[in-house]
Amino acid sequence: MLYYATKIIVSALLIVAISEIAKRSTGLAALLASLPLTSLLAFVWLHVEDSPPERIAELSSQIFWLVLPSLLLFLLLPFLLRHGLNFWLSLGLSAAATAAGYLALLPVLRRMGVAAL
Repeated sequence: MLYYATKIIVSALLIVAISEIAKRSTGLAALLASLPLTSLLAFVWLHVEDSPPERIAELSSQIFWLVLPSLLLFLLLPFLLRHGLNFWLSLGLSAAATAAGYLALLPVLRRMGVAAL
C-alpha cells in the first residue's frame, strides 16, 4: 500500500509543480511538460517492480509511435484559441482531433507490424 501511495504522490507532485511553474514561466513549464516524465516514471516503476527489460523496451517503442497523434492537440489547441474559440470548445475539438489521429494511426501501425493497443 505504501508503494502505491508513493507512486501516486510522486506522480501528482510532478503535475502540480509544472502547473505552478506555468504561473511564473510558461517557457520553463513547457520545457518540463515536454519531457517524457510520465514515460520515465512508468519505466522506473516497471523496473522497480522487476518487469523484464523487454517489456520496458516494448513500452518505450509503443510510446514513440503513439506520441505522433498526440502532437495534433499541441498544434490545434493554440490555433483555435488564437482564433477566438472558447477554451472548452478548443480543448474538446483538439482532444477529438487527437482521438481521431489515434484511430487513424492504429491500423497503419498494425500493417507496419507495430504492436500498439
